[in-house]
Amino acid sequence: MSHLTDPTTAHPQPPFPGTKQPVPGDFYKMDPTPDHGEKTYEGHGRLAGRRALITGGDSGIGRAVAIAFAREGADVAIGYLPEEQENAEDTAKLVEEAGRTVALLPGDISKEEVCQQLVADTVSKLGGIDLLVMVAGIMPTVDSIDDLDTGVLDHVMKTNVYSLFWLTKAASPHLEPGSGIITTGSIQSFQPSPSLAEYATSKAGITNWTRAMAGQLAPRGIRVNGVAPGPFWTPLQPSSVPPEKLESFGEDTPFGRPGQPAELASTYVYLASNESSYTSGETIVVNGGTTGH
Repeated sequence: MSHLTDPTTAHPQPPFPGTKQPVPGDFYKMDPTPDHGEKTYEGHGRLAGRRALITGGDSGIGRAVAIAFAREGADVAIGYLPEEQENAEDTAKLVEEAGRTVALLPGDISKEEVCQQLVADTVSKLGGIDLLVMVAGIMPTVDSIDDLDTGVLDHVMKTNVYSLFWLTKAASPHLEPGSGIITTGSIQSFQPSPSLAEYATSKAGITNWTRAMAGQLAPRGIRVNGVAPGPFWTPLQPSSVPPEKLESFGEDTPFGRPGQPAELASTYVYLASNESSYTSGETIVVNGGTTGH
């Protein structure tokens, strides 16, 4: 029996129904339902005893990371928007089933005081923090500079970029040598879409922040790396992408489909684990075979 998996047919391919959802979206209402590794991810103890704060850990990429980290032996604090409580509780059950401690921490990371509280609550509930994984973000679609809304721009930057500074500053006193920080950029950092200028600019900032902070924290023995996903099937899509683009989402990749959150989890595990002890300031692109970035 072959143990090989054909990546072009491993998960659903477009066309998709293209059903829109209000922000922030609900993965249970997506068709097809995303695969976060609920039934497939197997841990190997690579994060035993670690304590992680994962923003956006209720759904999408963050949920996949939370599941993987727990099954690798880490305790997990999940940051999420209050309106995502149901999804967060569902993710928490999977962490508990893996035998790990979980803390549910609702709050909007576009506010500095919330970022400070998320870290304080993580330390209080998990007994410390040595992994800061920043996944949460927003992605508005704005087709023309004539439609620029400064309020929207501010919200994108505060959520996607400012929060990195705020969370890291709050976590810094608690991070010991060997701790790790992982950011979530995007292929948009390198290949921006015209209608995603605000989002793409924020993601380019994340890539540069990752490199700068890696250099700043290296003398303390703290590694900082990033992951840059291509098109992934998460609630960010039905809540932010126009229906006509959602129907064909991912078809322009060499694999002809979007990635599933479960296909990213191992990348975060690698960057969090001691297996990547000589890797810092890097961003791993996971983009379905697309090159040129």
